[in-house]
Amino acid sequence: MVNTRSSDVLVDDLFRTTVRLRTYVDAQLRGHGLSVPRLRLLRALATAAEPLRMRDLGDVLNVAARTVTSLVDALEREGLVVRLPHPTDRRAYLLALTDRGRTTHAKAEEIDRAALALATGSLSAGQRGVLLELLAVLRESLPEAGPDLPEE
Repeated sequence: MVNTRSSDVLVDDLFRTTVRLRTYVDAQLRGHGLSVPRLRLLRALATAAEPLRMRDLGDVLNVAARTVTSLVDALEREGLVVRLPHPTDRRAYLLALTDRGRTTHAKAEEIDRAALALATGSLSAGQRGVLLELLAVLRESLPEAGPDLPEE
């Protein structure tokens, strides 16, 4: 048997819980032809002050350029996203939602809210507050990823 666990049971449980939540929400979205990655991309475009370049979208989503291109290509084929010529850079395109994309985004957000409300519904308001505080403490204690991390 191969051990895939980390050296910390807390970290393992955080990962396991995150994966389970994402899998549950993804299953709810898939029933409507959507997915968590598609929702994240639609959300980024819907909430941006102006159309985004592919590179900027990748930065916002924290995913590789190849992943953004694949997602955008699929959403463009479905009429949810449109590529617009960049006004000053002939090599670049800006990405925006179509009317159908905005409607799909709104539906996806409804599904996401309902799924997450059900998934977290067993937590009291107090428990939610404590969990949020603890996650913030953990997140803020982490150094930024990069070359400044201590070497062993």
